[in-house]
Amino acid sequence: MKRIFFLTLLCLFLFIFPQGVYASSNFLTNYDVTYTIYENQNSNVRINVNLTNTSDVYYASSYKIQVGFEEIKNIKAFDSSGSIVPTVVVNGKDKIINLEFNDRIVGAGNKLNFTLSFDTSNIANKSGKIWEINIPGLSKQEDFDSFRVHVVTPKSFGNPSFVKPILANKPVRKQGSFDFEKEDLGKSGISMTFGDEQVYEFDLKYHLANKNIYPIKTEIALPPSTNYQDIIIDDINPKPENVTIDEDGNWLAQYMLSPSQKITAIVHGKAKVKLNPTKELLSPEQALKYLNEEKYWEVLSPKIVSIAKDLKTPQKIYNYVVGKLNYDYSRVSQEKPRLGALNALNNPTSAVCLEFTDLFIALARAAGIPAREVNGYGFTRDSKERPLSLGQDILHSWPEYYDKESQSWIMIDPTWGNTTGGIDFFNVMDFDHIAFVIKGIDSEYPVPAGGYKLENDKNSKDVNISLSENFMRNPSTFQIYENFSKNYVAGFPINGELTIKNLGSAISENNQLIIESGFLTPSRQRIVFEKIPPFGYTTVKVKFDKTSFLTNRQEHIKITIGGTTLSYKINLSPFFLNIFFLIGGSIIVAIFTIGISIYFIKSRNLSFFRQKE
Repeated sequence: MKRIFFLTLLCLFLFIFPQGVYASSNFLTNYDVTYTIYENQNSNVRINVNLTNTSDVYYASSYKIQVGFEEIKNIKAFDSSGSIVPTVVVNGKDKIINLEFNDRIVGAGNKLNFTLSFDTSNIANKSGKIWEINIPGLSKQEDFDSFRVHVVTPKSFGNPSFVKPILANKPVRKQGSFDFEKEDLGKSGISMTFGDEQVYEFDLKYHLANKNIYPIKTEIALPPSTNYQDIIIDDINPKPENVTIDEDGNWLAQYMLSPSQKITAIVHGKAKVKLNPTKELLSPEQALKYLNEEKYWEVLSPKIVSIAKDLKTPQKIYNYVVGKLNYDYSRVSQEKPRLGALNALNNPTSAVCLEFTDLFIALARAAGIPAREVNGYGFTRDSKERPLSLGQDILHSWPEYYDKESQSWIMIDPTWGNTTGGIDFFNVMDFDHIAFVIKGIDSEYPVPAGGYKLENDKNSKDVNISLSENFMRNPSTFQIYENFSKNYVAGFPINGELTIKNLGSAISENNQLIIESGFLTPSRQRIVFEKIPPFGYTTVKVKFDKTSFLTNRQEHIKITIGGTTLSYKINLSPFFLNIFFLIGGSIIVAIFTIGISIYFIKSRNLSFFRQKE
């Protein structure tokens, strides 16, 4: 009778049978694995294995499992004959657990059952307001006849925000247990998140310099509120002249720099990241702008057009990019130039997040799907599985496409879809992506935080992100500056301007201005203006109809926005009583009198001369 050492490798909890071992042909393998999650962030892993011998010649003597967790403890194992004393060998960050069986099951159809259990803190993690559970999947499904996974969570977790993989009938939950079959898992494993939102605190530095001998106007890009995130800006030092919003929704803080002036703008704020996007209507005219060819997005390239014609949908384009490109970890530290979509397609083994993003955008636009780029911060605990590679502050880049059905921009991440071995970053994203800038109209502008470095600041840490618990958004408050004349001439339209400054830390929610007057018409005006970012302002024009030419009165104009009210008085008077007309009239009368006098003098002289003749 032949004796084999039955070897199974569990690498990062991915199950792999090495070549040269007759596992598939001589044994049927059935797994039932339970992950029990505790509120102290520890987890218990219990692996029940059933081996059915299909041969009268071979039997299993031992079993090895390579566990891809840095920390395991309380290791226990047993088979039907009693306890097994496991031995552990360290292999880098992994642990190899060797089990010598008590039983020797010989003969076709006979079964060997054994159990291995251990505790680890590497599965569940509490980050800020979110609980995350990550369990890698199967590398070779064909090596298992059955494979069932149960994830048991505390009742205090409630229902998950999302579960990956997304199942057609949703995972079965019985008394806090989520059940998965081998067919559900694939290579992507299980990713579960509990919580409704994640809050981050950020401190950003922007280094600016004017090398000219004349003043210049420049701007920096602040993290903006989007359909996935809300932003509050608690402080900017020094204060900007204004903060405006561009076509992509970026918040641009403007500064005036005198000749040779250098400043470092420091921005402190918070971001609240949501899982599901809100609606954002895109007009047909706007949609066309997100189909244009730009640098790095070679939409008109015959090669890009040909591939896009076959793929057609965002899902297929995402799958193509994830499968086509290979992430090049060596480029992260080498600062090699951005390749763009076409060069990435021609050099698929040397891609980082920008190439994954550029290729998706170019293919999507060529297929008639509006798409754009997002630069920002990816909160990651594993730079190998979820790498960051944009700029010296190690930011991240990912694309968005516009979905007409949901009327919303949809974030996806083909880079992490590639580096995590197929975890779904198309149908469901996560709470780990913070947008700093959006690039749709221009593929190179604006520059995200972390990209504003001077020669002496190249090694400075300009992006600092940390988890937070509280996100207090105060009600919008405004300051109104009026630009009306104090005196108006009756019989003419009354024109003026109002400057509205946002004094709050968040983008203005109330973008409606009410103008009221008891005498002027219209007596009540409702003016809608664009939303104002924190530290920004906007100017709106106000107009009243002309009054009677004989109007002579003082009128109060009441201006209301949110809880802020301003009252302003103007004087209306006929032109002959108006001081400005009186002054102007006096000048006209004087000029007229002088002209008449000259005329008569000349007339007299002429007459006198004629009479003399």
